[in-house]
Amino acid sequence: MKKNVKFVAMALSAVMLLSLTACGGSSDNDSQPQEEAPAATGEENNDTEAEEAEEDASATATDATVLKLGTTVNEQDSFQVAAEKFAELVEERTGGAYKIEIYPNGTLGGERDMLESMQIGTLDMGIITSGPFINFSSAMGVLDMPYLFASNEEAYAVLDGEIGRELLDTLEDSGLKGLAYAERGFRNLTNSKKPIETAADLNGMKIRIMENDVYTASFEAMGVNANPMAWADALTALQQGTVDGQENPINVIYSYSLWESQKYVTLDRHSYSTAIITMSADVFNKLDADTQKIFLDAAQEAAEFERAWVAEQESTQLQAMKDNGMEVIEEPDLTSFKEAVQPVYDKYTEYADYVTRIQEVIAGM
Repeated sequence: MKKNVKFVAMALSAVMLLSLTACGGSSDNDSQPQEEAPAATGEENNDTEAEEAEEDASATATDATVLKLGTTVNEQDSFQVAAEKFAELVEERTGGAYKIEIYPNGTLGGERDMLESMQIGTLDMGIITSGPFINFSSAMGVLDMPYLFASNEEAYAVLDGEIGRELLDTLEDSGLKGLAYAERGFRNLTNSKKPIETAADLNGMKIRIMENDVYTASFEAMGVNANPMAWADALTALQQGTVDGQENPINVIYSYSLWESQKYVTLDRHSYSTAIITMSADVFNKLDADTQKIFLDAAQEAAEFERAWVAEQESTQLQAMKDNGMEVIEEPDLTSFKEAVQPVYDKYTEYADYVTRIQEVIAGM
């Protein structure tokens, strides 16, 4: 019996050895060609591509450089329109390498605060009204001279041309990079006391103005008790009645429902106010040349997009102001206002050359 068992075991071993030899088997797996994977179906290919796309998108999001952009206005304001368009264009044209996060409502500080933060590189970007820039480049003050422009078209011809770029470049000495001029618009007066039809009607009134020497001189020339202050503080002052009025474009009057504290609006269009898309010069200078061009071009396109939006909204916003009880003086005596502010031109003789050049551009339109 034991002999039979032994014989059977030996026979089985021989059969297994012959089988392995016939299959070309080997104990060295690395020396043999690997079995090919079965061909993937179309559905499996799609799944794989989708997974890879998700991984790429995740990597892009992770690798994106995030830049913070601040404004002092709310999400209904034209600045938000410009900021969103700018962010969209930059992200698209850099292939997601740069992403702009928008911080409205003065989250990152007042306008002057934000400019100072950009100077030292603790804030990347902002959209800032023209007023505070005189504190960083005296030449920028020429744009705040009263009644300098009579129409949007005149303003665009100057700002989008040689003079506008030249003025933006003066900011670089203060560590700022002006990218493009968006629009705050023509500024108008509101107050809670009485209709203002002539410059003389303003005598003795307390009016909040931007923190800007040219604005201060202009309103003091009209007999106003001028109160320069940040916009956040102005809203409180208007509600509490510590100032009688303020001056801003129609879109701001509408966006902030100023009819809640202001009864009268005078469309005197005393100044065209820009909204400069501004960047920290340190941040801008770290970009390569191609990316710098993307930022500059995107800012200009966003500015023009916002200007068109403002124009489209203005008549509707003006009607809403009337519907909410504001009395609008649409044709004040502009001659009286222009005559009242003439001493400002006599005072700021340093702007004489720029004023002459601006007038030449306008005359050549």
